[in-house]
Amino acid sequence: MIATMEYVDVLDHSEHLSKMILQSDVMQAYRDARNNLHEDSEAQKLIAAFTNIKSHYEDVQRFGRYHPDYNEIMKNVRAVKRKMDMHPTVAKYKIAERNLQNLLDEISELIAKSTSEQIMVPKEGALLTDSGCSSGGCGSGGSCGCQAS
Repeated sequence: MIATMEYVDVLDHSEHLSKMILQSDVMQAYRDARNNLHEDSEAQKLIAAFTNIKSHYEDVQRFGRYHPDYNEIMKNVRAVKRKMDMHPTVAKYKIAERNLQNLLDEISELIAKSTSEQIMVPKEGALLTDSGCSSGGCGSGGSCGCQAS
């Protein structure tokens, strides 16, 4: 690939953009929440418990409803996940993570739309937006029945 001045300019702008993201309040809130999560021993125990029960869940999923422990494992998975998700440190981390993802989605969409209105940008939170697709942002080229606007 031959480096042109346009190419170098794009690289410079992308590097500047990444520095701005890394220095943003949203990124700092994410880092703080992640550090707090790693330092919270109770939250780590809840995460470990969920990881453990999830492995049992995956074993049960191979057989589906025919597994003898299906109902018990399904109830346990939901209860352990709820307990983990309701822990304040975990909840703050998930909120910070979602905010960072939203920032990155917005930046991706702005870049794509500044290039061409026809570029479809997949979004993490597409199910929660009014994308016009009944299944969220599908990325299937309209085969689900949605139409690109």
